Amino acid sequence: MRLGSGSFAACCIVIEVLGVALFLRGFFPAPVCAPAGTEHQAEYPAPEPSAGASSNWTKLPPPLFSKVVIMLIDALRDDFVFGSKGVKFMPYTTYLVEKGSSHSFVAEAKPPTVTMPRIKALTTGSLPGFIDVVRNLNSPALLEDNVITRAKAAGKRIIFYGDDTWVKLFPKHFVEYDGTTSFFVSDYTEVDDNVTRHLDKVLKRRDWDVLILHYLGLDHIGHVSGPNSPLVGRKLGEMDSVLMKIHTSLLSEERETLLPSLLVLCGDHGMSEAGGHGASSVEEVNTALVVISSAFERKPGDIRHPKHVQQTDLAVTLSVGLGLPIPKSSVGRLMFPVVEGKPMREQLRFLHLNAVQLSRLLQENVPSYEKEPGFEQFKVSERLHGNWIRLYLEENNSEVLFNLGTKVRRQYLDALRTLSLSLSRQAAQYDVYSMALGTVLVLEVLALLLLGVPQALSGRAELDVPLLSPVSSLLFYLLLLVLAALHVTVCTSANGSCYLCSLPWLMAGGVMVLISALLCAVLSALARMAASRKHLSQTPPQSSSRWSELDLLILLGTVGHVLSLGASSFIEEEHQTWYFLVNTLCVALCHEIYRGCFLGDGGAPQPCPHAGGEFDGVAVAPRGKSAGPDVWERDRASKDPSPLDALRGPERWMVLASPWLILTCCRLLRSLNQTGVQGAHRPDLGHWLTSSDHKTELSVLAALSLIMIFVLVQKRCSLASKVAVAFGLLGVYCYRAAIGNVLFPWQQDNKDISKGITEARFVYVFVLGILFTGTRDLLKSQITAADVTVKTMGLWEMYSGFVLLAALLLRPHNLPVLALSLAMQTVLTRCVWRPLRHAATEVTVMHYWFGQAFFYFQGNSNSIATVDISAGFVGLDAYMEIPAVFLTAFATYSGPVLWASHLVNFLASEASSGPALSHACFCYALLCSAPVSVYIVLVTSLRYHLFIWSVFSPKLLYEGTRLLVTAAVCVCFTAVDQTHRKS
Repeated sequence: MRLGSGSFAACCIVIEVLGVALFLRGFFPAPVCAPAGTEHQAEYPAPEPSAGASSNWTKLPPPLFSKVVIMLIDALRDDFVFGSKGVKFMPYTTYLVEKGSSHSFVAEAKPPTVTMPRIKALTTGSLPGFIDVVRNLNSPALLEDNVITRAKAAGKRIIFYGDDTWVKLFPKHFVEYDGTTSFFVSDYTEVDDNVTRHLDKVLKRRDWDVLILHYLGLDHIGHVSGPNSPLVGRKLGEMDSVLMKIHTSLLSEERETLLPSLLVLCGDHGMSEAGGHGASSVEEVNTALVVISSAFERKPGDIRHPKHVQQTDLAVTLSVGLGLPIPKSSVGRLMFPVVEGKPMREQLRFLHLNAVQLSRLLQENVPSYEKEPGFEQFKVSERLHGNWIRLYLEENNSEVLFNLGTKVRRQYLDALRTLSLSLSRQAAQYDVYSMALGTVLVLEVLALLLLGVPQALSGRAELDVPLLSPVSSLLFYLLLLVLAALHVTVCTSANGSCYLCSLPWLMAGGVMVLISALLCAVLSALARMAASRKHLSQTPPQSSSRWSELDLLILLGTVGHVLSLGASSFIEEEHQTWYFLVNTLCVALCHEIYRGCFLGDGGAPQPCPHAGGEFDGVAVAPRGKSAGPDVWERDRASKDPSPLDALRGPERWMVLASPWLILTCCRLLRSLNQTGVQGAHRPDLGHWLTSSDHKTELSVLAALSLIMIFVLVQKRCSLASKVAVAFGLLGVYCYRAAIGNVLFPWQQDNKDISKGITEARFVYVFVLGILFTGTRDLLKSQITAADVTVKTMGLWEMYSGFVLLAALLLRPHNLPVLALSLAMQTVLTRCVWRPLRHAATEVTVMHYWFGQAFFYFQGNSNSIATVDISAGFVGLDAYMEIPAVFLTAFATYSGPVLWASHLVNFLASEASSGPALSHACFCYALLCSAPVSVYIVLVTSLRYHLFIWSVFSPKLLYEGTRLLVTAAVCVCFTAVDQTHRKS
């Protein structure tokens, strides 16, 4: 069966997406939870240890607090409370921390530092899986044992106000609640007012036991403006007044109760210097945790510095404080300062219950648990505890009793620390079976793409795909039989728990059929290649083609980048790799232009290429001098460069200066946004522009960038689209002015700041109009099959619509990135790709490299914290999942998407481009498939690496998303190619 190169590449990418999805499902397994309703049946606490004496302490200790209020401030970084901002903006909280009845902690959150996994950690005490960063968008009900479910089962009345993630995690747990969406980050006022408005009414009532308040405004300010915004100080002051209101109300009520109340001030995660979160930087993982109660006596002059604890420790502490059993899956430790004021017997009882729970969890997860140091320490502590109980019952007060109790307490604390560390290391449980099958699928696709290079990049751009012969071969059925036997063995094994085993047999069988067929196709292609080489050895070719320096640079650069993904430092600083590659590419192009202008191929002087004409006159035939193997286009030498006499003044100098112009633009863009890990904290032009003191400069730069975008985009649009682009870009500036990012000439303050809903929707109307016009022209060209100009205009108008959408979604200080991207595309088109007549494959690689570089020029990185989720809510007045996800993804990958769109325009605009679009589609698919395939193998081998969750896993999610974008690009390539062939 013969397929075009583009169609074959699109099919391969779709199959690879399935393989990557299967691998991710195994690498990020969903937690297996016990069924709801069976967690608390017939459960008795461990009795107090005794050594020859009978103890009557066989029940759970009574509650320590009558009421518990949890005030969770989203993105409350530790220095917002314990640093200079806390002293300045939170005076009452600072007083409680320094002199009041409180204990202060710096709670460390594990990545991913996003809201839903952090709430799970706070309530269950367990370590959520990394894939919860994706499930954060639509949180399912939490079935794992947790404090909230325990409190409800114990008859506690719980009230909640704030982030509706709690309502999704704990449905039917609250006697009263009012949830607000956490994803509409443009709102940082009403989202908190909606919580505070309930306080006066609730604090006067006495019909509740637990009150949970989740404030979102601080997190939203961080996403929109960053941690240094003046809005942060105002929000911290607001939170301080709320805390004072709650604390004074609790104190006044304690006069009429036997037990004190507990007020917990905490954050779910921190905030990076860019305002995002999700990764593992110190600013993102360190959160403030302050527990306040009149039970915590404090002597004059008692200075308490914040101690470091794990975020999972709060679940244990809340369970003890409410007199509840500790959640079974908790890996946390009791925050001992909370109970250190209690009698020694009660202290040891609390520590013993925590140690018993951790030791049981260790027994369930570690087969050789008896050899674990923590378990041995626990047994020693338990024996000492029994001796202490015997001595306590015999002699209630003595110095020996106190010294022994102190020793037992210290032994328990050491055991808890060791047990918690051991269990934390056991958090990663992989579905190796699903990972292996996904990896095989991905590698088979990569092998087919590599083996198909000679045919796919030939002059006909077609492949003879062996589909029927592998399926009808004996090898196919043998492989299918082996895979079926393996599947049965894995799924029926004692500890066989995997995703594929939970699928219906028909779906699992389809995966096995696909793997067997692809493997047979790979073997068939290898056999055909061996036979072809044998034939070539008997009749050697007469071709004297060779690789050019540019071809070698492209090959070595691509392979080098793929291999660099095996090192965590190269992943953290991947932007440096792409900056180096595009700079080296510019130098190589400079060398090629100068040699072609002055020396020629053999050292003789040669005329400089022609640089005049318009974009739509580009010829994409390759140069004869840089011919590679026969797999490249066969008409490489069909056109000679234009004579030097055709150049007139500025045109000649423009060709010579173009590589240096591109290099200058790249250097300017590098200074705009610092990214990565090592240099992310360094000051850059973006931070300078976004500060409140330089709003005028930002406004001027944004206006100039929008004008430049219009000039570069409008040249090939119809009159209607030109008007739409002009009004759309004007709407972009009005939107940014409405939300306070930039200023109008007559506006010098922020009194008129709004959400910009109307202005953003005004731009969306023009975006949709331009895309509709472009689609109409494409369909018209396919129907008439006569006028190529209509088709090229339609493609360019669609490209203009994408540019307008990117201008709306990007931060205002990133508008120069978009403008310079368009300028570089124009310069490369007119001064490099057309006059030097590069092959379609070379042009594709250059577009791919520049697209990757512009991904990082935007300020993105391989850390989840740099994803600008505020872009997903531009023009929305409520949270809508599908539009928000699409807009966020487009804003994040706007650089690669726009360069890929420009590539389609560049190649499709040529009436004589022949198979160029098919070649580009195949090459683009291969460029994106190779890193994903190799990276999956590397991640599998490094799955127990120290940085697997902080470095390698986020990059894996980025690669998976990039593959989805590539699949969409390949489908578009194929559709345009089919239209081009028909016309």
